[in-house]
Amino acid sequence: MVMAEPPIATLTRWEESGGIWRTIFISKTEAIVAMCTCSGERVDELRSNDPELLRYVVNRPRSDAY
Repeated sequence: MVMAEPPIATLTRWEESGGIWRTIFISKTEAIVAMCTCSGERVDELRSNDPELLRYVVNRPRSDAY
């Protein structure tokens, strides 16, 4: 059985590979994060109810914000 990586690790890996991500929806129980190319084109999304990810994206809703 292969374990999926934690959602924050997915975001970190995506960002370290040159992609950007943006939270497009967040509630108390779920987050949806758009996974985009370095130019901002959406190619995938991450959906999760992981409490650690929910806290993370509340504090940092996108990787390209300055």
